[in-house]
Amino acid sequence: MITKLKNIFNDKLFNSIHSNNLVYNTCWEDPRIDRKLLNLNSKSSVVMITSAGCNALDYLLDNPKEINAVDINQRQNSLLNLKKACFLADDYVLLFKLFGEGRINDPHTILKKQLKEYLTKEDYKYWNEKIKYFKSDKVNNSFYYRGTSGKFAKVFNQYLNSKPKLRELVEDLFESDNLNKQTKAFKKINHIFDNVILEWLLKRHITLALLGIPTNQYKLIIKDFPLGLMQYLKEKFNHLFTELPIKDNYFWRVYLYGAYSQSCKPNYLSEDNFNFLKSNMSKISTHTNTIAGFLEENSNKYSHFVLLDHQDWLAINRPDELIREWELILKNSSKGTKILLRSASFNRGFLPNFILDKIEFLDDEVDKHHPNDRVGTYGSTHLAIVK
Repeated sequence: MITKLKNIFNDKLFNSIHSNNLVYNTCWEDPRIDRKLLNLNSKSSVVMITSAGCNALDYLLDNPKEINAVDINQRQNSLLNLKKACFLADDYVLLFKLFGEGRINDPHTILKKQLKEYLTKEDYKYWNEKIKYFKSDKVNNSFYYRGTSGKFAKVFNQYLNSKPKLRELVEDLFESDNLNKQTKAFKKINHIFDNVILEWLLKRHITLALLGIPTNQYKLIIKDFPLGLMQYLKEKFNHLFTELPIKDNYFWRVYLYGAYSQSCKPNYLSEDNFNFLKSNMSKISTHTNTIAGFLEENSNKYSHFVLLDHQDWLAINRPDELIREWELILKNSSKGTKILLRSASFNRGFLPNFILDKIEFLDDEVDKHHPNDRVGTYGSTHLAIVK
């Protein structure tokens, strides 16, 4: 009974944090992998979870017919719409100031004079209150230290700043220009994962919720890693930092420096891509809803679904909703529709059995690309095609 009540409390805590905050200030799925697996083209109709919107903009480079960005958290959609507003305002310098450097002088004036006309009333209301996230001060010097995931990154940076030698070693890792240097640099800092305070923090449900990890996803991790999240991260980071080049890994760099650089950034922040994205911005629409709710209200045949990792949570917390979502996905799919998702688990045991005879998993294709995922923290990636 006590365990059940504890689980209910932890789930309510997670839901409260995710319902009342901007959680993701940048996407944590590698679009380079996604685009190789999805093979989008001018006929593609995509339904995806918005997250921070970076990957919707990345997918747009493949010129799909439409991208429907769906998120139950309106704040995530407002973030994508703010990025869209920078394109519609035809201002690359502004886009890079806000989302490349993560900071800008007098953001309220910028919002009112340059971006307001491209935002809905709801989006403008939100950003009129939160545009301060881009104002650099002594406490917060970057947008990428805002939001719940950003707050955790900020705390970790404060820890590094309190240990200048350690920070120097971490920066040496990120400035490595080959795998041999990376490996040597990583070996000098991997003792950080033996920190008992950090290990204690990563077992706290409040920490997990801030990082966007629901309780039941954590349970999937410890099935394979009984020593907990720290054991999981040790294995993942060893692969990430010793086997993959770090020089273009903008996912981790932005949380260390609070900014991207011109040589290490998401594709949507490249000036070379700006005009193409600007001219195709109308193809992206945002919807505050669940995937199932969106499909009920927008019945159609879609060619691609990108579901991130939310089915980990549905499988345990809302199994009926998981079944309903898959029923609607299949109803709104045609033969050949592709479905991409990720999981903290190393297998597909969380998926409902009834779908298995209606879709085919392309494991050989995924196995070519999943090991090169620059985020590197998911247990598995799954790509299915509707039969």
